[in-house]
Amino acid sequence: MLRRALGLGAAVGAAAALATGLGLLLFAIRVAEPGPPAPPGPGIAVLTGGPERVERGLALLAERPDARLLISGVGHAVVPADLGATGARITLGHTATSTRGNAREVAAWARDTGLRQITIVTAGFHMPRALLELRRALPDAAFQPHPVPPYLPRPTPLLREYGKLVGAALGLSALVDRPRGVEAPAALRPAPQAAQDGSAGPPNPEPSP
Repeated sequence: MLRRALGLGAAVGAAAALATGLGLLLFAIRVAEPGPPAPPGPGIAVLTGGPERVERGLALLAERPDARLLISGVGHAVVPADLGATGARITLGHTATSTRGNAREVAAWARDTGLRQITIVTAGFHMPRALLELRRALPDAAFQPHPVPPYLPRPTPLLREYGKLVGAALGLSALVDRPRGVEAPAALRPAPQAAQDGSAGPPNPEPSP
């Protein structure tokens, strides 16, 4: 009886390991290629937490004269000029401290502005989890991914991100979501229209796990 139970446990463990390995492989293949560029849309949302994201969002905004930009997940002390961001079309979101928080912040901004076509700028390996949370928070919107490097990180960060993706799919991200305590609409501050010198590179905003 004991031998049968041990054999069954080993078989279950092997199946779980195989499923995890296969899922991780498929995830790595999915994020390794950036895919085609996102079609132009009226909304752009940058999820902070890594290099090139804010710069790419600002570049997309410059290419789309009628678009609006949200930079989600910046610290309370960050002002638009710190990011090289100026103009009434730019909004900073200060409440998000996680990907789930980013999604909540983007959803509040989209409802406030009436936008339902939004280009999402974040790291390539982070994009699947970001889209999962965004579609959960705002199911009636169309999100176009615009990933930036890194697309495929080193093994340890890749495995960590895959675990977070599985956790988010199971709804566990709600257990670790800790907003900064400012209600979303009040936290969305439009950038001032006064021109600022944005030639210097923007500082690294607070990361969103």
